[in-house]
Amino acid sequence: MTPSALFLQQVINGLSLGAMYSLLALGFTLVYGILELINFSHFNVFMVGSFIAMWVLQFFGLSGQQVILTGWPLLGVLGAALLITMLATGLLGVGIERFSLRPLRNVPGPVAMITTIGISYILFNVILLTVGAETKNFPNPLPMVKWHVGGAVVELREVLIWAISLVLMLLLQFFVQRSRLGKAMRATAQDPEAARMMGVEVDRVVITAFFLGSALAGAGGMFFGLYYNFTSFLIGYTAGLRAFTAAVLGGIGSVPGAMVGGVMIGLIESLSGQYIAVRWSDVIIFSILVLILVFRPAGLFGRLAPTKS
Repeated sequence: MTPSALFLQQVINGLSLGAMYSLLALGFTLVYGILELINFSHFNVFMVGSFIAMWVLQFFGLSGQQVILTGWPLLGVLGAALLITMLATGLLGVGIERFSLRPLRNVPGPVAMITTIGISYILFNVILLTVGAETKNFPNPLPMVKWHVGGAVVELREVLIWAISLVLMLLLQFFVQRSRLGKAMRATAQDPEAARMMGVEVDRVVITAFFLGSALAGAGGMFFGLYYNFTSFLIGYTAGLRAFTAAVLGGIGSVPGAMVGGVMIGLIESLSGQYIAVRWSDVIIFSILVLILVFRPAGLFGRLAPTKS
C-alpha cells in the first residue's frame, strides 16, 4: 500500500472511531450543559448498550460472523436491534437520574459526581458477575462488501456506521435547535432558575437529556460491537475516557463541539497508532486533554460562563 493510500486508510478508520466517540461524547455534553455534572456512569451505559445489542441480535438468531440474512430482512433486524438498544439504554439513563441523582440535585459539592462513579462500578460489576470476564464474540451479519478508494478499502459496516451516526447527530441537533423541548433544554442550560420561572419543567428537561445521551451511548455501543466484532465488560473505560476527552476538546456543553471533538479524537487515535505507535496513542490523546484544560478550558466551540448556583 502506498503512503497516500495508507494515510487514507487510517483516515477511514479514524472516522469510524470518531463516529462512536461522538455519540458517546454527546451524552457527556448534554448532561453537563444542563446540570454541570460529569456523568461517569455514562462510560458503562455504553458498555451495557453493546451487550444489549448483542443479546438482541442473538435473539433474532444471529451469531458469529456468518451472513444469514441479506437485504431488507437484515436491515430490519439491525434497525430493530438499534432501536431496542437505544430505548433500553435511554431508560437506563432515566433510571440513573431519577433514583440516584435527583435526590442529590441540591446537595453542594462533588457528591453527585462521586455517585455516578459508584453507579458506573455497579454496572461494571453486574455485567462482570452475570456475563463473565471473557470477551464475547459480537454477531456481525453484514456481508463483506468493500469498495476501493484511492488504494484504501472502505467496508459496508463503516459506511453504515458513518451514515447512521451522522443521521442521529443531525436529528439531535435539529431537536435541540428547533423543537419546543429542545429550546427548553437550551434555556435550562443557560439559567435553570429563570427557565423554571418562565414555566419550563426542569425535571422533564433533565430526564430528556439523560434519555437522549444514554440512548446515543447505546447506539455507540452497538457500533463498537459491529466494528470490532467483540464486546467485553472492559470496553466502557477506554472508550468513555476518549469520548470525555472529545467532549472537552470540542467544548463540553456544546453539541456541535462533541461531534467535532469525537471525530478529531478518532483521527488522532488512528493516525498516531499508525505513524508513531499504538502504545503511544493514549499518551497523545490525554496530553491533548491536559493541554486543552490548561490553555483553553472552554474547548474549541464552548464558552466560559459563570458557575450556576
